[in-house]
Amino acid sequence: MFAPQIKIPATYMRGGTSKGVFFKLDDLPEAAQKPGSARDKLLLRVIGSPDPYGKHTDGMGGATSSTSKAVILSKSSKADHDVHYIFGQIAIDKPFIDWSGNCGNLSAAVGSFAISNGLVANDRIPQNGICTVRIWQGNIGKTIIAHVPITNGEVQETGDFVLDGVTFPAAEVQIEFVNPAADAGEGGGAMFPTGNVVDELDVPGIGSIKATLINAGIPTIFINAADIGYHGTELQDAINGDAAALQRFETIRAYGALKMGLINEVEQASVRQHTPKVAFVAPPQEYKSSSGKTVPATDIDLLVRALSMGKLHHAMMGTAAVAIGTAAAIPGTLVNLAAGGEAREAVRFGHPSGTLKVGAAAEKVDGEWTVTKAIMSRSARVLMEGWVRVPGDYF
Repeated sequence: MFAPQIKIPATYMRGGTSKGVFFKLDDLPEAAQKPGSARDKLLLRVIGSPDPYGKHTDGMGGATSSTSKAVILSKSSKADHDVHYIFGQIAIDKPFIDWSGNCGNLSAAVGSFAISNGLVANDRIPQNGICTVRIWQGNIGKTIIAHVPITNGEVQETGDFVLDGVTFPAAEVQIEFVNPAADAGEGGGAMFPTGNVVDELDVPGIGSIKATLINAGIPTIFINAADIGYHGTELQDAINGDAAALQRFETIRAYGALKMGLINEVEQASVRQHTPKVAFVAPPQEYKSSSGKTVPATDIDLLVRALSMGKLHHAMMGTAAVAIGTAAAIPGTLVNLAAGGEAREAVRFGHPSGTLKVGAAAEKVDGEWTVTKAIMSRSARVLMEGWVRVPGDYF
């Protein structure tokens, strides 16, 4: 006799250029309401991982790092915050969920979900206007503020805001990442874990390459495209179809993680797939995006390509965009130099799907760089809501 399926209330949402399955904490089975094996097994089964076929045919995942995600939300018990949420990046081919970081793209959907699901007090929701949702991101211990448009007392999802990497326009949601590098904890808690804006990173099989190692938004390793044989205009197929290239990037990521103090041994990088990110940068030049649209060099300040979960991202992770904006604001980083080396409070960069603008306010305090906030615009909408079903004895 096989156990029947159970059904769990859930919402399938797009946030920025990602999508995932959203849950209220108290809607989960009791065993999955706390961190641990039961929760991980449940979410893996919801997404359809591990899948040796790499398709997620038997789950809600989309078989890419951008679409294999889960979010759990509850009311916040923290002062001056409305909602608490945690994010799980779910591996496609392994029984593994990485809880070590945040998803900046899905952060854009958290405010909307919280409003629609009773996690924000009614007196904080205007009949028409903007609802400011104060979010506590539990994975990284940071505050995020979402500015969600409201029409007739409900979340406004439709609009004319166009986000490269997303097919259809929607309503604009502005996201503020407050003190994204403060009290980072990992890597010594500093924005630059080594104390340098540029380091020499020794990577076996590759040699010594320049790298900016930064803890802002998400731990990120920036390298120059030219130093590893690229132009910065590459699209996904140029990287993801090259197994040797992917292995080189993973090696760079592992040794960068070690130098940042995120791991104690290189081998530990394999069980920490979500962080750090690795990205390569280059000065602006014209290229064709994945949609076939020409991006003129005059429309951007620099080029950035970033890898997530071992593959080149189709656009840009939101948390990595925070790292890009922060690094661009600090003189001497590889990001800042690729953008021309000038002081700036905002940067527009080219990614595989088009362009994105992100702002950051950085300053030097007692000889160390700090960033007070980073701001970007995203959009979000509900794709489906109801219940997901999983075998009742799976977790």
